[in-house]
Amino acid sequence: MGDVVNLKKFRKAKERAEKQKTADENRAKHGRSKTEREHQRAKDEKQDATLSGHQREIEDDDREPA
Repeated sequence: MGDVVNLKKFRKAKERAEKQKTADENRAKHGRSKTEREHQRAKDEKQDATLSGHQREIEDDDREPA
């Protein structure tokens, strides 16, 4: 005679495995690793700093009142 299997536990384990498989596929398709995110953040910060360094400031003292 075979082993007795709790069908409720079997069903839940099967659902968990399917959800894990879907999550792994989504991570591979859409996700980025931590190093990729940090690299992009550093690149964005450098670009913002360069851009703001080239921004011209308008001084209100040089303008004549209208």
